[in-house]
Amino acid sequence: MKTAVEELSPTRVKLTVEVPFEELEPSMQAAYKKIAQQVRVPGFRPGKVPARLIEQRFGRGVVLEEAINEAVPKLYGQAVEESEIFPVGQPENLEVTKLEDGVEIEFTAEVDVRPKFDLPAHEGIEVVVDDADVSDEEIDEQLNGLRDRFATLTGVERNAENGDYVSMDLSASIDGRNIEEQQASGVSYMVGAGSVLQGLDDALLGMAAGETKAIDTTLVGGENAGEEAEVTILVHSVKEKVLPELDDEFAQMASEFDTLDELRESVRGTLRRNKLITQVSQARDKAVQGLVDQIDIPLPESALQTEIDTRKHNLDHQIAGSGLSREAYFRLQQTTEEDVFSELEESSRKALKTGFVIDKLIAQEEIGVNEAELTEFVVQRAAQMGVEPNRLAQHLADSNQLTLAMMEVVRTKAGSIVGDAAKVTDESGREVDLKAIYAELSGDSDEAAESDEETEPAQG
Repeated sequence: MKTAVEELSPTRVKLTVEVPFEELEPSMQAAYKKIAQQVRVPGFRPGKVPARLIEQRFGRGVVLEEAINEAVPKLYGQAVEESEIFPVGQPENLEVTKLEDGVEIEFTAEVDVRPKFDLPAHEGIEVVVDDADVSDEEIDEQLNGLRDRFATLTGVERNAENGDYVSMDLSASIDGRNIEEQQASGVSYMVGAGSVLQGLDDALLGMAAGETKAIDTTLVGGENAGEEAEVTILVHSVKEKVLPELDDEFAQMASEFDTLDELRESVRGTLRRNKLITQVSQARDKAVQGLVDQIDIPLPESALQTEIDTRKHNLDHQIAGSGLSREAYFRLQQTTEEDVFSELEESSRKALKTGFVIDKLIAQEEIGVNEAELTEFVVQRAAQMGVEPNRLAQHLADSNQLTLAMMEVVRTKAGSIVGDAAKVTDESGREVDLKAIYAELSGDSDEAAESDEETEPAQG
């Protein structure tokens, strides 16, 4: 087989593949066998019709067509491999341009490919990450969030204010006709939470238990989504949130600690650990982005469109799952459909370009994945999903997703290489030692202690 590659553009090529006819022999035999199973010839059982008789009865052209249809996809894959091109989509304009029975066939195909480019040096890229200092205000914020989880609701004999919880019934009507699916009883709602039902929060402010109020608004879900309706609100009760006192008794109730001071120190340690993890993640992401920003490469249109279509499909699925109209969904997100689509297309371009750069780095650095690294990935992912690691591993194997998992591991390793080679400082201008962070996060007490002595003034 002989393959010629013609570059149509920096991201598209045309393959011309010449195949000696003898290479079609396996496909010809498969074609005879398939046709023999499908035809009925007196005196022969299904599948036992001789090749000679098939050609006499149905013509050799039928056999050739079947053989070519079976062979060309395989021959295309072989041509791609031998030509060392990297397709990013399905072949288009696949056409048999020459057929000399017993001599050779020739076919052509066009396909989008990865652009060719050189990687600049990835060492020393300058990035800035967030500070890792933990303030008393941040600790208080976490503790207040914990208090909120243990809060109680107490009924009040006053009008509703922002932050209060009301129990209410809602009913909707259009032109005096009640909309059955828009009726709801005993709904608990925090005033000021930002309902997608426009006008609800303003209406609830100042209402008391037993009061009724009607508002004109646009329905956001169901068959009548987008239609104007009159919504009637009946408030049954108004309750305010009461937080527990922040003291030793609360610490014992909400945690395994005996004192509030111990709880505060635990919160401080958790916040610091999270901030260190964030610093590592930011260093890697920003270093990779810094590398990507140095490169100007064209993007294959088919691959870009596939990425955009996938993201739009996921968005449509998300909207459908919310039960809201498209208008209500985007209003809840405080954006517009046009802005979301614009951001979606930009993020698709960025993701595609970044993927090309990372894959190039993987090939250049010969980054691989071993069994231990793949096992660690499965264990971590299983913990995130709340499933048993063995169950997830079996699912990945059964669904042929192990290759995707391995690719995710090597891409993460590639990001680590770029991040670890970067020059990292925090927002306050202090140098950030990623190796010291790794030691602290891994619990290596000796190395972490030494690193703390050297870097604690810089990290805070």
